[in-house]
Amino acid sequence: MKKDNQTKTNFGFKEVDSNIKADLVGNVFDTVSKNYDLMNDLMSFGIHRLWKKVTIETSGIRDDFVVLDLAGGTGDMVKLMREKISDKGVLILSDINQSMLREGRDRLINEGIEGIQTAQIDAQYLPFEDNTFDLITIAFGLRNVTNKEKALQSIHNALKPGGKLVVLEFSRPQNEAFREIYDLFSFEVIPKIGELIAQTEESYRYLAESIRMHPVQEELKKMMEDSGFTKCKFDNLTNGVVAIHSGQKGMIDA
Repeated sequence: MKKDNQTKTNFGFKEVDSNIKADLVGNVFDTVSKNYDLMNDLMSFGIHRLWKKVTIETSGIRDDFVVLDLAGGTGDMVKLMREKISDKGVLILSDINQSMLREGRDRLINEGIEGIQTAQIDAQYLPFEDNTFDLITIAFGLRNVTNKEKALQSIHNALKPGGKLVVLEFSRPQNEAFREIYDLFSFEVIPKIGELIAQTEESYRYLAESIRMHPVQEELKKMMEDSGFTKCKFDNLTNGVVAIHSGQKGMIDA
């Protein structure tokens, strides 16, 4: 009997059963967690730090906000947000992967950054009451989620009316010539760097493939709108190598 296509999802360019993708992605991040920040610097020539800073600066964050950072990895986003949140607010670093979350927590402790809560969370199943957060962020993590629609709906539920989702993710470069060069770098150079630095070519080949399988700018905007978000928009950075998507939960909570 032919299996239901709804039970399938993409793991890079491969099609796999939906119920095993999280484990496969988990294995990737278990492998890369120790070298994650170094590899990000090498892959983006350090520009990922500027992308994250721009994302926070344009998020509308206020000092009394209750904020959840999903797929927070080694803590880059919460470190940038910490200085903007007072004792009146709450800031939670979360990740589905225990290795990544532990790495982020340890780095925050080592850098003397306090006042950040940590939680191991699957973005598809947020364990919070509805209408909890003023702001939810996810940087370079949505493309790894098994069911993006389910995650977007869960995020929408967890936001307060008027609350905002901000997604920073790799996207589709707008210039065709640049896109060809970027593809060459992604599929030929990045895996080799991964093999040299992190001793895992396969994990970084998956990460390159996952970028190509992620919805492009207009598609992700449409997915957010279909999940109930209003005022959805995106801004391209670095010719669309990455894009910042944002959407708001309506002021009237249906």
